[in-house]
Amino acid sequence: MDILSVTREDRERLNGHRGRVVWFTGLSGAGKSTLANALAAALHAEGKRTYVLDGDEVRRGLSRDLGFTEAERAENIRRIAEVARILMDAGLIVMTAFISPFRRERELARQCIGADDFLEVYVDTPLEICERRDPKGLYRKARSGRLPNMTGIDSPYEPPEAPRLVLRTEGVALERNVDALRRALSA
Repeated sequence: MDILSVTREDRERLNGHRGRVVWFTGLSGAGKSTLANALAAALHAEGKRTYVLDGDEVRRGLSRDLGFTEAERAENIRRIAEVARILMDAGLIVMTAFISPFRRERELARQCIGADDFLEVYVDTPLEICERRDPKGLYRKARSGRLPNMTGIDSPYEPPEAPRLVLRTEGVALERNVDALRRALSA
């Protein structure tokens, strides 16, 4: 019965905030996960309900059957968008930290989630800096030929054309970027 259904609006009212999706995109090592986790912690401290969907975590579970071909990357992003939409419907503020290299897949994610609830954040970190950071050793493997289809090396990354926010992480305090994200969420 629809009368007994708990709606998204009901959950948002209970939570005291709107469900949204903050979609971080950028190269490996750009700082997406760091930003997503810092934003989640700041929002949690304000009493907001959050969840971070991270690329490594999703690849170990939901998308463990997928590789890194263009088609498999597209399917990975589709799955992430669907999960993010469900969590948003539960009233959560969801941060997704994924390379999501192709514009068309990010646009499909925006359509799945809804443009008003989708905040695309481009973490604009140059390849040289990402390679210097290389927290997982992926760039070294790609440069040695042991990791094919590495975004930025032998697979393209298409920067967003009109993201809601562009953040740089090199030489910028994490707190400053988190403040910018919080302002974007409240706009």
